[in-house]
Amino acid sequence: MEQPQLVPQGAEALLDLPPGSSISIAYHPLFGPHDDLIFLELDEKLIPEVLHERTVLRGQPDEDTVFCTQSKTYSVKFVGTSNSVFLVPPYQSESYQSPQESDNNHDQKPVASVIKLVPGTMELVEVAPRLDKLKLLLSENPYKYDELEVEKLEDNHESRTGLYKWNDLVNNIQASDDEIRSGLHALSAIEINGCWRLVDESYTNTILRMLLHNAVLNDWSLNSLHEDEVASMLESDGFPGKLARHCLHVFGEKVNDCSGSFVWKLNEKRVCVQFAREILRGGKKKLESFMDDWRQKLPDGMQPSLDFLEGEILTERVGVETWVYAFSVSSLPSTPAERFSILFRERQKWDWKDLQPYIRDLNVPGLSSEGLLLKYTRRTQPTPDAEPVFSAR
Repeated sequence: MEQPQLVPQGAEALLDLPPGSSISIAYHPLFGPHDDLIFLELDEKLIPEVLHERTVLRGQPDEDTVFCTQSKTYSVKFVGTSNSVFLVPPYQSESYQSPQESDNNHDQKPVASVIKLVPGTMELVEVAPRLDKLKLLLSENPYKYDELEVEKLEDNHESRTGLYKWNDLVNNIQASDDEIRSGLHALSAIEINGCWRLVDESYTNTILRMLLHNAVLNDWSLNSLHEDEVASMLESDGFPGKLARHCLHVFGEKVNDCSGSFVWKLNEKRVCVQFAREILRGGKKKLESFMDDWRQKLPDGMQPSLDFLEGEILTERVGVETWVYAFSVSSLPSTPAERFSILFRERQKWDWKDLQPYIRDLNVPGLSSEGLLLKYTRRTQPTPDAEPVFSAR
């Protein structure tokens, strides 16, 4: 006896539906809002990341959610649709009885049972990582000199507040893992006892000065510092070996791997900037006085240059004198709107040579530096040969 041919139902009925044809639809017995189902539209390059579970949603309850891969961050935006979009699940005979089903299988017609109406989809747009919070968190409890004594005592709650392990950071920072690591590197952060820390500026200066002092005493070349030797000497002076090596990472460049021991060369610009920051921490100084103090603090062979301080200082004319004061790009927010707002509060008008160091690090996917200037500034140029001047839009 010939078996009746089963007619496809549910999602299966739609798979081979010819163009221009139609199909009956019906409410699924489980039809409802199903708010736990959200539709996400993906670029093809992101599909493998999702299928292999290499993505994560990040954000606190009071923050907009972001979608992160290993290396990039995307904003998540709901986009409504004016068309009717139906969600049709696979057919399961035991879950419901189609209205068309009867004892005469040959009279069945294909039907698609709708379980949910889709009001819209979630779209992803690549954005810059939101790393301002990273510095804010790590600044709560920087590593200081007196912490050496605290570590010798029993742990107490006060000494552990404001400390963040890697998992704490990824749960709080809206950025991909790679972007968070880049942010830690840019901040010269160091992992100590499982927690990521900034090193207090004064303590950093103390370690650097002692390194330079030992270089003079031991006749070390600043272009050829052996890591193990430097760390051993600084440890004998009472500094943790890990911080001694960290000092080389912050102010030096690795030039050689000598039998398992790295050789470093101090970076002249980084050392000069560090001492300039120390001098200007006390406030404005006359340019001549600042240059004299700066020159005296630097080790032999290093020469101060204002070119080193692009994005670190601003100058102003008061009568016939030039004054200099600290204004570091590293202290500014990374979001363009906030950045430009602070810049134009500092100065109503900016020459391009002064403005450029303060915006070149802004990262907005899909928007160039020229685009940022058009969006946030007004450009004036009295003559074709004159330097452009930028004011707030």
